[in-house]
Amino acid sequence: MSTAAPPSEVAAEALEILRELTGRPDAVFREGQDAAVAALVERSQRALVVQRTGWGKSAVYFVSTALLRRRGKGPTLLVSPLLALMRDQVAAAARAGIRAVEISSANATEWDDVAAQLAADEVDVLLVSPERLTNPRFREEQLPGLVERCGLLVVDEAHCVSDWGHDFRPDYRRIRDLLGTLPTGTPVLATTATANERVVEDVAEQLGAGGVQVTTVRGPLARDSLRLGVLRLPSDRARLAWLASHLDDLPGSGIVYTLTVAAADETANLLRDAGYDVRAYTGRLDDADRKDAEEALRENRVKALVATSALGMGFDKPDLGFVVHLGAPSSPVSYYQQVGRAGRAVEHADVLLLPGPEDIAIWQWFATSSMPREDHAAAVLSAMADGKDWSVARLETVADVRRSRLELLLKVLAVDGAVERVQGGWRSTGRPWIYDADRYARVTRTREAEQRAMLTYAKPVDEAECRMAFLQSALDDPTAAPCGRCDVCAGPWYSTDVPEAAAEKASAALDRPGVELAPRAMWPTGADRLGVDVKGKIPPSEQLATGRAVARLTDLGWGQRLRALLGDDGVGGVVELEAPGLEEDPDAAFDVPVRRSVSDVPPDEELLRACGRVLAAWDWAERPAAVVAIPSRRRPQLVSGVAQGLARMGRLPYLGELSLAHGGPTGQPGGNSAFRLAAVWDRIVVGPELRARLAEVAGPVLLVDDLADSRWTMTVAGRELRRAGASSVLPFALALTA
Repeated sequence: MSTAAPPSEVAAEALEILRELTGRPDAVFREGQDAAVAALVERSQRALVVQRTGWGKSAVYFVSTALLRRRGKGPTLLVSPLLALMRDQVAAAARAGIRAVEISSANATEWDDVAAQLAADEVDVLLVSPERLTNPRFREEQLPGLVERCGLLVVDEAHCVSDWGHDFRPDYRRIRDLLGTLPTGTPVLATTATANERVVEDVAEQLGAGGVQVTTVRGPLARDSLRLGVLRLPSDRARLAWLASHLDDLPGSGIVYTLTVAAADETANLLRDAGYDVRAYTGRLDDADRKDAEEALRENRVKALVATSALGMGFDKPDLGFVVHLGAPSSPVSYYQQVGRAGRAVEHADVLLLPGPEDIAIWQWFATSSMPREDHAAAVLSAMADGKDWSVARLETVADVRRSRLELLLKVLAVDGAVERVQGGWRSTGRPWIYDADRYARVTRTREAEQRAMLTYAKPVDEAECRMAFLQSALDDPTAAPCGRCDVCAGPWYSTDVPEAAAEKASAALDRPGVELAPRAMWPTGADRLGVDVKGKIPPSEQLATGRAVARLTDLGWGQRLRALLGDDGVGGVVELEAPGLEEDPDAAFDVPVRRSVSDVPPDEELLRACGRVLAAWDWAERPAAVVAIPSRRRPQLVSGVAQGLARMGRLPYLGELSLAHGGPTGQPGGNSAFRLAAVWDRIVVGPELRARLAEVAGPVLLVDDLADSRWTMTVAGRELRRAGASSVLPFALALTA
């Protein structure tokens, strides 16, 4: 590690800029900041800075930018992963008189103005997302000139460059190509707060491609202000009840992290009902609502944001008083990154993890969803070999993969040079591509090891080691040592009491079944290419009404019970995992899980009562006049039992099941709309007996199934019922996958 200070003629100027940036006339450089500035400004080197959150990595690139601009260099190009981070950095730059602008999806109407400012040399820092590097307009119109004039390239959150990083992003791999286009002698700075030795070596190797020298500035990662703890409770009800009872015990304002969007929404609702001023923060918020929520937390107008990982890298609130996790992230490195948001400018901040037995199933789903499959890649590349431009919607007709995964696959193929993004879609480059099975297997093994490490971190107090030392060791920090503050070193600092009244309220909230099941209104693009001759809007005479389900599989409460009941269908295909012995030993639920084997069983009375409550609260325009079941090959007793049970409760005739034709539906839950429609088209029909019974019914038909994934099974079955004479079809499912 280099520790040399900038030469004396630069030191005073750098210190002056630092004090303008911080607004403190007594500010001085922290150890390592001056070394990084020297490497960039004086020696035009490449530097990798690995320092804990709050150390001041942004000060390094803003001071360096100001010094380089005063010396006639071009603007800094800052590649940054999140819009929240961009906002904070633009505001920080303005305090030091540094003119920073961004090009992102949030300000598309301002791109021409930004281009004019760049042309007039009125921009000191241009912030872009890594995804912007793939945008055809930016790549063709802006990037070449920026690269030629660039005075400094900054790669923030540089662990994303590495396959081994906890938040690897395919678009970040383009940065290595970008480095090769920079004029000789252009300084480069890469920064991160969360990188172990493997990631540091990988990023440094990419920065130093071609034999360029890289200065690494790495400091200790311990956070003296953080007090870490793990509270293990036996159920989601207990965890929510604890939080509702003890949120006010936590200092100041903070963040409550959840693993899913549904959990964030449910938790925020429960906490608001308990009298707390909180907001949910997820990737589904639009940009304006995200910004408003961030400002509410910064200004302490809310006690907490209940957030998914969408509120992560880049959110800056130095006085954040606490971070609580309802469910554990999948690795100690990822966990450290999130808890590092707290305690940056306060003496004490509380960090508490409340792990759940469902965590591992969620980890597995996220892990598998981020890995491209070889058969999907082969199908896409084979289709694109025609040399034409392909939209994502059109590609959905050649590979049975959800759109989010298809877009990820295209990014991987693009950074590997096999395809390129063009206006309106994608095009093959004609370059050969080989599926790197060995690399994906190595990454998978690494992630599995990280998951095991996270389980170790979450052990009970009497079985665990110092929490902070454990996180430091996970990041290969050689200064790891007992912190003296965590619940292992100093004993639990948090109450373990779960008041009975709070537990009852949590149970009541979680036991409240019922979510809307929106009907399909449009046929999927390209269905005709798969032999289904439909397109455009579904005719009103063939549409379903808005339906209901008991819960989403990602929900707390009934969602978890239905995941267990439906077994291998899980969360979008996740296998339900369970450890035995929870009744005898609550901690057994946190042990290494086993595959849960679920057989077809009739519905129990508790499930039927929940279904009845959903129907009782359903504000339909007209009450159903009869009940029909979708035939199930996997769970015939469950589906027919629910349908007949609802008929009994509603005193309605049960007309029986639809019939299967041509062997019935093909495929499994998951995949994209076009393939899922093709898999059920003409395979669910109204048989003669059911058709005759329908003729005697005057009113809507309640259509019952177990799981609604793509909703095309329901849509096709409902269409057949409408075409057979049903005046309306009300879809009802036990669970939605999302």
